[in-house]
Amino acid sequence: MKLGLMLGYSGAELRVPVEKVRLAERLGYDTVWTAEAYGSDAITPLAFLAAHTERIRLGTAVIQLAGRTPANAAMAIATLDALAGHGRVVCGVGVSGPQIVEGWYGQPWGSPYYRLKDYVAIMKKIWRREEPVTHEGKEIRLPYRGEGALGVGKPLTSILHSRPDIPVFLGTGMEATVRLTAEVANGWLPLGYVPETASVYAPWIEAGLAKAGKTAADFEVQAMAPVEVTNDVQSSLDRMKPAIALYVGGMGHKNINFHKEMMVRRGFGEAAERIQELYLAKQKAEAVEAVPDEFVDQGALVGDRQRIATRFKAWEQSGATGLSITGDESAVRLMAEVAGLRGAGR
Repeated sequence: MKLGLMLGYSGAELRVPVEKVRLAERLGYDTVWTAEAYGSDAITPLAFLAAHTERIRLGTAVIQLAGRTPANAAMAIATLDALAGHGRVVCGVGVSGPQIVEGWYGQPWGSPYYRLKDYVAIMKKIWRREEPVTHEGKEIRLPYRGEGALGVGKPLTSILHSRPDIPVFLGTGMEATVRLTAEVANGWLPLGYVPETASVYAPWIEAGLAKAGKTAADFEVQAMAPVEVTNDVQSSLDRMKPAIALYVGGMGHKNINFHKEMMVRRGFGEAAERIQELYLAKQKAEAVEAVPDEFVDQGALVGDRQRIATRFKAWEQSGATGLSITGDESAVRLMAEVAGLRGAGR
């Protein structure tokens, strides 16, 4: 199993942990990933890291679809790939949620399934440069002929000769979009994927791959888990609960919350309802207490070396091809040893 290092997005201040990323690269990690919400963007930090690293792949997990037109996203990713060299960039894309899409970007929520499908198709056309780009999709059309158009839009070919096969990963979680991911993308950035529920997704992925005439060898699954090396497992699990309560209870509309839906899908429906109820009632401490230990433990690697190594075996057997971790330097080093990376011990 390949390992990735997840950096996420910034808080109030942006700090790019260059030395930790360099350590991960020396140890043999495959990728480093950034994210964006409504603060720091995901692409700029990777450009900075490209100048301080040599081999590690640079991935977005994810850029938000509403934040850029597909052409602008293709330009930015192609530019980053050209700067980084060695074919190092992975373009991860996701739809975010309607509160951010409509509240932050001022874009309609629309039909995420078809918008994702159109978005990927347009980016790949731009990178391939086979002909001037046109697209007649259900959500996105090039040239634009909608309201306010002058009718003079011209199909264009990218001036930059980019790598034609830049991999696209999609951050999805529902059955229809996971099937679409396997069909049109090179990889999947799943939300809340754990070994215990991997079997739920397997037939969805198989159906998407079959529709495209692909096999599992053509597709990457990059899961994610926090790692804490500790002798006090309970305290570590407790420290992870506030973030879970925030996302399940308050990150999204009451009726459209992908994190809550994921928790339900993992078999914790009663807890998900209770957490959201408490969080929206501003009883945040009670919402945190309502997060089950088992739910946290399934999605994390917590404990001493033996406990983490035992749990990692389940991840290796889950069907995921990669695991992106968060954690301090000790976690980065331990995971390199547990995964048997070539640079472990450096």
